[in-house]
Amino acid sequence: MQLNDKQYDLIKRQINKVKQYDGNLYQKKFASLNTEDLVTQADFEAIPFTEKDELREVYPLGIQAVPDTEIVRIHSSSGTTGTPIIIPYTKRDVEDWALMFERCYETAGITNTDRIQITPGYGLWTAGIGFQLGAEKLGAMTIPMGPGNTAKQLKMMVDLKSTVLCATSSYALLLAEEIEKRGIGEKIHLRKGIIGSERWGDKMRDRIADELGVELYDIYGLTEVYGPGVGISCHKDEPMHYWDDFVYIEIIDPKTGKVLPDGEIGEIVITTLRKEGAPLIRYRTHDLSRIIPEKCGCGSKFPRIDRIIGRSDDMIKVKGVNIYPGQVEDVLRDVKGVSSEYQVMIDHMNGKDIMTLFFETEDGADKKAVEKEVGAAFKTKVGLQIKPMGVVMGELPRSEKKTTRIFDNRY
Repeated sequence: MQLNDKQYDLIKRQINKVKQYDGNLYQKKFASLNTEDLVTQADFEAIPFTEKDELREVYPLGIQAVPDTEIVRIHSSSGTTGTPIIIPYTKRDVEDWALMFERCYETAGITNTDRIQITPGYGLWTAGIGFQLGAEKLGAMTIPMGPGNTAKQLKMMVDLKSTVLCATSSYALLLAEEIEKRGIGEKIHLRKGIIGSERWGDKMRDRIADELGVELYDIYGLTEVYGPGVGISCHKDEPMHYWDDFVYIEIIDPKTGKVLPDGEIGEIVITTLRKEGAPLIRYRTHDLSRIIPEKCGCGSKFPRIDRIIGRSDDMIKVKGVNIYPGQVEDVLRDVKGVSSEYQVMIDHMNGKDIMTLFFETEDGADKKAVEKEVGAAFKTKVGLQIKPMGVVMGELPRSEKKTTRIFDNRY
């Protein structure tokens, strides 16, 4: 991807704005940066990255770039791994977010005749309110359930004839399993599922689509950059269109920081083009994907990135081997008799690392044979000897939010 003139002008305007606002993170960071010297793509790519730790360090509002009188809302990251990141929004930011989210719904073929059941959380988290903003702008009926209370979720889904489910993949699967257990599949009117917040493998995708009888769409976004709604997949293909009139995306090598050619997998870096409350310049998301340079068959003018395949900071090292969650899913995907749910336990015993891979087996599968095949496939594809442990369907925990799948007990 290359910056076009319009994008470059918007970025220069953003840089000048944040440099002039007292107390903003970038005022000191960009003190020696003169936008008149930004002429080429290489000039832009020489601008230092913005790191998540920098946003934590200026807690609570050191990223704010407008007066308090212009801020109408804040959202925040969970803060589960440290100081939370607080992102302020102006009225224009909220309107722009709603516009982007409306595009997401339209790209997925959702209209104002749909009834959209929203299960992600509301409050400081961006998810629930983002789904609602876009649905209201679209003019569709929203059912703002939030997470949990599965019995009530299903009652509303049946009684209100919900046609669209917005959820994490974990909760969508939980709902699908509950619908099957309760035998109410014929009472469900869902036709689309908008899934985000966590990566999910092909087996999980297929299970959700088959059991709910819906078309599934990946939605992308993060709290620091509006929230969900920055991009979405379309009916033609799995990659996600993103709104390049609001964000500029680069793909970099996570280790060197070098911008990678289109098509190569690396870390997503986002620059906001129009955000007022908390502009971000070259923000490292740690999400792993790649630019898809080919035009999409759906006819959209917007560029695409591939599905998120993991995070650069999700890597774990066992016996000197680097492992990403996506590699685990790739192994399990190709073994017959294995379902979508898995859990990894890493321990250190008698001076050695031990990795146990628990996975659910489908009804009727030969557990011992499947375990043997999983172990051999992992050794071949990942290069690591593990302890494969098959369990019955439904034994591993389900989540109403994101599912934790890897537990490292060594430290």
